[in-house]
This record gives sequence, C-alpha cells and structure tokens, in this order.
Amino acid sequence: MSSPPSTPGAKADFSVSLERGLSILSAFSGNRPVLGIADLARAVGLTKSTTHRYIATLVKLDYVQQDPDTKKYYLGPRVVDLGFAAIDSMELTRVAAPSLQALADETGYTASMALCDGPEIVYIDRRRSGRRRAPMAMDLNVHIGSRLPAYCTALGKAMLAYKDPATLREILDRTDMARRGPNTITNREQLMAALAKVRSTGVAVNNEELAPGLRSFAAPVRDRTGAVVAAVNIAVHLSVASSSAEALAGRLEPPLRRTAAEISRRLGHRPAS
Repeated sequence: MSSPPSTPGAKADFSVSLERGLSILSAFSGNRPVLGIADLARAVGLTKSTTHRYIATLVKLDYVQQDPDTKKYYLGPRVVDLGFAAIDSMELTRVAAPSLQALADETGYTASMALCDGPEIVYIDRRRSGRRRAPMAMDLNVHIGSRLPAYCTALGKAMLAYKDPATLREILDRTDMARRGPNTITNREQLMAALAKVRSTGVAVNNEELAPGLRSFAAPVRDRTGAVVAAVNIAVHLSVASSSAEALAGRLEPPLRRTAAEISRRLGHRPAS
C-alpha cells in the first residue's frame, strides 16, 4: 500500500482511514470478486484485525456484503450505485459538451453544467467562450468538481425546484442559508416562492445571491423519464455586462432554454405535446 504524501500540507489534507477503506474496495476485481479477510489483509498490507474493522464499517454502509456460508466478502450495492452514477455523469458530459460549448460561443459568457448532490451542486463541465475572456472575478475559482451551495445558485435552484417535497424538505433541513451576496435568500419561505417561480418560468436566476457582481441564469436538463438530472447555466459578471437582470434575461434566456432542451432531447426526453 502506498504511503501518504510526505509534505506537511498534504498530510493535513490526507485521510489514512479513507485511503485504507478505498484500498480494500479496490482489492476486489473481476478476477477476484470474492475475498476473505486474509486475502484482503494481504492485498492492502494490514493486519487481519485492522482489516476486519474496516470491513465491518464497509458492510454496515452496504459497500461490501458478506456471504453467510463462506464468510467471505464481495462488493455491495452502494459500489454499484457509485459506478452507475459515474457512468451517467460521463455520458451526460459527453452528450452535452457540444451544446454547452455552442452556448458559450453564442453568448460570449462561460456556460456550465452541474448535478445536485444534496444541499450542494457539483460542476461536471464548464465551457468558455472562444471570443471573449471573462474576468477572473466571475469564476470564483470554480472548476469541474467544485461544489457550491444549491440554495443561492441558479444551477441549484433549477434543480431544487423539481425535487419532490419530502426530498426538498430534507435538503433544506441540511442547508445553512447564510448570506453570501447582497441579495442572498436566507428565508426558507422566500426560497420556496423562488422555486415555485422556477417551475412556472422554467428558468432560475441568481442575481448577486452567491457573490457581489455575479448574475447567472440556469435551466433544468431532463432525462428520458422527464426527471431533472442536471442543469446548465450562463454566468455573467457586472464588470462585463452592467445592464439590468431583466435585460440580460431577455437576451440570454432564449439560447439557454434552447440548449437545455437540446441536451434533454439527446438524453431521450420527449416533452408532452
């Protein structure tokens, strides 16, 4: 098993326990789908007692299951779910990439796509316009894999709006609705009203809710079942577009809607006529 990074900063960010747990999961393969404690201990370089402790946790979380007769272990349903989620994410970005780039080039602004993971959004693709370099202030150091709160982002609201009531309530219970920009919605009732407006108009707006000077517009992406699986957005900083939010919406919403519908169509969505 490889040793943790040796630099002081890396050590602070490195979890040996997580590394060991992932090493145990990685020991399973197509050639060795079922392993005993001794096999796993040898594979990851740990004692059998230490390996058993990690396995017990993985079993409790459904990442690993145990055969009651042989007492050996095999990967559980949570690992399968993660695999399908990764495949879905890769397929989504492959399908969406041309449309997202076309949106950035047409509008001249950065276009992004994100998934919703509980109270956060996760960026899975970002495309810059080939004809305009947006100021660094707009990016907020956001890149693929970055996470931001869902409640104060256009991307997040475009997905939260279509969650079932029980799921939405559970997400909001885990959300700290802190003020992040001059117009951040910090009241749950007001957020619910904003989400109702998203369902009515089909577009979510972030007007300096995440950060001062940042505006963005987002639209949901649906799969073949009609479920909202992602969202796309256009982000604009006031330093490059100082017109009102309404004027920006009038110019940017049509290509944004068209792009979201195009990606949804490629995923198999067929809106009811």
